[in-house]
Parts: sequence; structure tokens; C-alpha cells
Amino acid sequence: MKNKHPQTDRRKLSSLKISSYAGFAVGAVVLVCALALLLFTGSFMNWFIKPRITKAFADAYPTYSIHITNMNYSILKNRFGFDSVSLRADDGTFLSTMGQFSVSGVSWTHLLWGRSLAFNDFANSVVDVHDIVIAFPQFQYKLNCESLHISMPDSEIVVNALELQPPVDDEQFFAQSKFRKTRYRLVIPQCRATGLSCLELLNGKNYRARAAQIYNASLSVLINKDKPVNSNSLSPRMPNVVLSSIKESIQIDSIRIMNGRLIYNERFGVGLEPAVLTFDSMQVSICGIDNHGNISDTAVICAQGMLMNTGAMSLRMSIPVASPEFSFRYSGFLSGMNLSEFNPFIEVAEHKRFKTGSLQSAVFDVQVISGSAKGNVRALYKDMKIISINSSTGSESGVGNTIVSFIANNMKLRTTNIPDKLDSMKIGEVKYMRKSDETFFEYAWFALRSGIGDVVGF
Repeated sequence: MKNKHPQTDRRKLSSLKISSYAGFAVGAVVLVCALALLLFTGSFMNWFIKPRITKAFADAYPTYSIHITNMNYSILKNRFGFDSVSLRADDGTFLSTMGQFSVSGVSWTHLLWGRSLAFNDFANSVVDVHDIVIAFPQFQYKLNCESLHISMPDSEIVVNALELQPPVDDEQFFAQSKFRKTRYRLVIPQCRATGLSCLELLNGKNYRARAAQIYNASLSVLINKDKPVNSNSLSPRMPNVVLSSIKESIQIDSIRIMNGRLIYNERFGVGLEPAVLTFDSMQVSICGIDNHGNISDTAVICAQGMLMNTGAMSLRMSIPVASPEFSFRYSGFLSGMNLSEFNPFIEVAEHKRFKTGSLQSAVFDVQVISGSAKGNVRALYKDMKIISINSSTGSESGVGNTIVSFIANNMKLRTTNIPDKLDSMKIGEVKYMRKSDETFFEYAWFALRSGIGDVVGF
């Protein structure tokens, strides 16, 4: 009788070999695919992943177009990189270009199975963007930013070298309209927001942050008063109106501005030097920004700085941020300074010049209700003398100027406002109604100036 066991063993051995060969083959295929992915990551990303990202963006934001160039991927760092990215609104109101753009920590492997990205896929992501340019043709402004860093795990955003200004110089900006306009130029070397709800921000529903710090910011405001007001134009929107009109929730516990600068200018002719007021070395804190809170909720602004780089000034302002009504309150204190420090403003705006005079102190308190300002100004000063000057040359000479200066200093102006036994201190009355073309800064200054004029007599 023949022994059949060897034949059975041979059959079993053949099955083991086949399984081994199959395993080696699968392993070889996986290895080849892994090597191909490592060696040709850029080609794979641009051919397979980039179209899916573009489609996901188009599905989420159908009114915008995105263009990505030269996508790459680092497996070890799980980081996507792009040479450049451009975004455009289909209606032409928004255009943005970005230089090197990288996103790391995104859960993206489910894209391989045809699924789409969700907001939670970015929970551990870090975004770095360089050379950002955003144009707003409709508003004639452009924003430049050197770098932007967003860390979802750290709940932090850091912005470096941000500038918001018109893309043309002042003459070209004002020449585009035959009516009066206000030009803003904002420069922020660095801004940092912490305690940020990044996923809610990405979702576009809520904008919440615990704190924001802004370093060495500078804001220049220029009004061209050589042109008439457009009576048919819409009034500039005030801060509370802007906040209350935003559908999304904005909540920021506190904003701090360290070493800021505000430059307020009024221009009265093409190519002429403007009237200038400056506020330097400003330390500002803003608390309680919540546009969807109770109607009585207010944002409180406290600021200290140097007026005309000479007089120490403090300011407190309360603005109801959830109310569409233009109402707020502001009060403050100004320390002693030489009145001639105001000449860069009144020489151009009023065609007058302080010859002598010193301010000992000034205190003001202004309440604004529905655009109507009422309050008082208490100013202590002495030996004030004002002369009229030629509006074109700035000269003090001339019979007309001499007569006007004599009348101003002897018949109308209050040259000293320090109480004594024979005289009492004059308290200036603030009484001012907002004009339709006035911006927030302009209105606050003119309301306060009405009280100053009532004290002095002009």
C-alpha cells in the first residue's frame, strides 16, 4: 500500500508558499506606493488633493473663487504648503493674494475616500501666511500684512506689519470725488489675540477672544474741507451702529493698545499743509465688546497719552455697543501746557495764532444722546493773547489783522479764566448737534471744541 502523507504535506506546503508570495506581493505594492508618495508627493498633491480642496472651498463659499499654485506636502510634519493662493469675490468687491501659505495638523486622509473637509478636521491645525494683500476696490482701500500666524491648539492669532490705507496718495484719493471725504491710514506693527475660539471663527458664526494686544499702532485721519459735503450721501456709520448691524456674534473681553498714536488732520486746499492735532504715547484699554448683548451693555474705553506731545491727557468713553442709536459719553482731563502748542491746528483751521498764554488744567464731560452733545468744559488758563494771521502767508502784519487782533483780545475773548475775589471762573457749555457728514473722531472733537470756544469766547 502506498503512503499518501507526503502528497498531503506537499499540498499544504504549496498553500503556505502561495500565501507567503501573496503577502510579499502586497507588501511590495504598499512599499512601492509609499515610496512613490514620498518621492512624488508634489505631483500627487497637485493632481489629487488640490482639486478636492478647491471643490470643498467652492461648496462652502460659492460666491468666491480660489486659485492655488504648486501645492506640496510634508509627511513627517503633516504640513501642506502652497507657493501662493489668491481669492476673489465674484462681484469684484474683494481681491486677495497671498505668498507662501502653509497649514499643518489637518485631518485629511478621509479625502482619499471621497469625503469632504469638516471644521473639526482643523482642530489641531496651525496656519502661517506671508505677504498678504487684500484690495477693496469699492471702498478704495488696500490691506497689506507681512505675516499671519494662527494656532488652533494655542487659540492664538499673531499679525505682523499690518497696514490699511488707500492704494494711492492723498491727492489722488481726494481727486476721485468732487465731495468731501475722510482718509484713514492705519499701521499696526504687531497684534496678538489670545483665548480665541478658532473653530467658531473658521465657521464664521462667532468671533470670540479673551484678549487682544496691539503694539505701537498709528492711526492718521485726514479730512479735505476744501470740498463741499455731499448732501445725498449716506452718513458715516458710527462704531455702535457698525457693531450692532453685524449678524455674527462678536465678543472680546479686553483690547489693549500700547504706545499708540493718533493724528487728526483737516485740509483746506490742494497741496496745503493741514491743521494737525496729535495724541502720542497712548495707552488704551477697551473692555466689554459684545454686539449681541443687552441693549444697555457698554464698551468702556480708557486712554492716557500726550496731547501735541506736551500735555498729559486722560480720557474715558462709554459706548452702548448693542444699540443702533448714536449715544455715548466721554470725559477727561488735560494737564498744564503752553497754549502756543495748539498753533499747528488753529493757524490753519482758524487763521489765528496764540502769542502768549498758559493752560493750567482742563476738565470736560460730554453726554451724547441721539447725536446731540451736551456737557461742560472747565479750563484754567491765564495771559492768553491771540492774533489774526494771513490765511495764505501766515503773516501777522497788516492793518486788518491788527484791528481784528485788538478787538479779539480786548472786547471778546476771555484772556484769563482763573477765579479770584472779583471774578469767577467761566464754565464752557458743550452744545453740538452732529452733522450728517461727520465721522466719529470729527464729531467728538467738534462737540468738545464747542465747549472750549464757549470758555474762551470764539
